[in-house]
Amino acid sequence: MIRLFVGLGNPGPEYEATRHNAGFWWIDALARRWNCHLQPDRAYHGLIARTLVGGQAVWLLQPMTYMNLSGKSVAALARFFKVEPAEILVVHDELDLLPGQMKLKQGGGAAGHNGLKDIQAQLGSPDTWRLRLGIGHPGVRSEVAAFVLRKPLAAEREAIEGCIAKSMDHVELMQRGELIAAQQKLHAQPPRPKPPKPPKTPNAPADGDQAVKPEAP
Repeated sequence: MIRLFVGLGNPGPEYEATRHNAGFWWIDALARRWNCHLQPDRAYHGLIARTLVGGQAVWLLQPMTYMNLSGKSVAALARFFKVEPAEILVVHDELDLLPGQMKLKQGGGAAGHNGLKDIQAQLGSPDTWRLRLGIGHPGVRSEVAAFVLRKPLAAEREAIEGCIAKSMDHVELMQRGELIAAQQKLHAQPPRPKPPKPPKTPNAPADGDQAVKPEAP
């Protein structure tokens, strides 16, 4: 069961539309789906919302600590409400996936993502669930820091929003703890369109048949 949904990003209008804030976009979409409102809470260093889903208390969180200190916010809320790492879903941008791709997994290394790295350090565990939203890669490692803090192209943003919308269709599965079923839904590829059938041609005479010649007038 997922009791705490966390979206990673940076606070402030200058970062709002940047690739690194894809996790914030996801939490905004979830708040709209569940009709709840994020409010600042200094005790947890972020914007939070609490709602009931299927009779179970659930928290939504956007850390306002800046990305590299996200664990300070996540750990404060998780410890106070006794939320285990395996009951947390962290949604974040992913360089190793293209826009329009996403992956749901549990645990694993931070793969250079400083927000994840701090969350794992503050919780003392890598066992959180993660929804990785693809943003693509600039192709050169030295350009990554600038790349994630720029706005995606319009087509890229549309592809990312498409992933967010698709994941919303299965978020209740995640909340109920049916994470494997959610993985299968999220990772499924749309069926390839079938190639068009060749146009029908008039029936040709079968072997051995002779075409009937018209009689002369």
